[in-house]
Amino acid sequence: MLETSARLLRLLSLLQAKRDWSGAALAERLNVSERTVRRDVERLRDLGYPVNVTRGTDGGYRLGAGTAMPPLLLDDDEAVAVAVGLRTCARGGVAGIEETSVRALAKLEQVLPSRLRYRVNALQTYTEPVPADRPGPVVDPSVLTALAAACRDQERLRFDYRAHDGSTGVRTVEPYRLVSWGRRWYLVAWDVDRQDWRTFRVDRVEPRTPTGPRFPPRDPPEGGAAAYVAQGVSAAAWRYRSRVVVHAPAEVVTERINPAVGVVEALDGHTCVLHTGADGLNTIAVHLGMLDLDFEVTEPPELVEHMRELTARYARSTAAKDDPPTSP
Repeated sequence: MLETSARLLRLLSLLQAKRDWSGAALAERLNVSERTVRRDVERLRDLGYPVNVTRGTDGGYRLGAGTAMPPLLLDDDEAVAVAVGLRTCARGGVAGIEETSVRALAKLEQVLPSRLRYRVNALQTYTEPVPADRPGPVVDPSVLTALAAACRDQERLRFDYRAHDGSTGVRTVEPYRLVSWGRRWYLVAWDVDRQDWRTFRVDRVEPRTPTGPRFPPRDPPEGGAAAYVAQGVSAAAWRYRSRVVVHAPAEVVTERINPAVGVVEALDGHTCVLHTGADGLNTIAVHLGMLDLDFEVTEPPELVEHMRELTARYARSTAAKDDPPTSP
């Protein structure tokens, strides 16, 4: 009986690791006959695992989705990753899953071998998250899953949206991707009425059902969904916006900046324009200094003046003394 149980666990692990298995390949890996494999598959089905038979010359077995959640087998790295993920979720961000995450984590840690529990606890003990300036918005998990399903199925969405100023309106979009930024979630979608890409805060979205018709895929926004959100979120908070000519190819500058810092526009093979900004002039100056490239600041006037002041300050810091050195 113990040998059979161990073989069932091994069979289940193989089915979870690969989408399709032939009976002969499973028999070889388990060192049993194909008849034994068929019997073991039936035992897994009796335990609630939906093992499907694939037809054809290369037919075999595939672990499918069932009506209930069966137990899963995880290797060491997978178990640690799940435990760390659950601890992160338990700190909030998505409404209603904190308590569920704690319960699931308790079940997982109860059966973790001591060596894995030690790894998880060490990571938790010696990791300190940076506290947020203020609590972030909480997202309804049902809204997240509804938006993700619409992205997956390429179905149009209609939803009520509450803007930053409190006004509301109905939007019709072709959803593309969900992007998480800190404690906030954003939907990147093609706005049908405005005929352009737009970013929507998920905590301000109230989807309407049913979803609309299917739509053909279109080219994503330049740089991808994450870069598009980074640029939009950062620019919305900028107090100062600047246009800087950088004497280097656009690809060189792009490699040296975070998408949240700005957008690079090529002028020719040796020069580009960096559109950037920040809430303070010092922050822009730091970003430009870290480029380690020659550049020209053309706007805004406040930044031009600030850079002149910095130039004079740095020059004074290295100026030679007027008095000659004293002889010993």
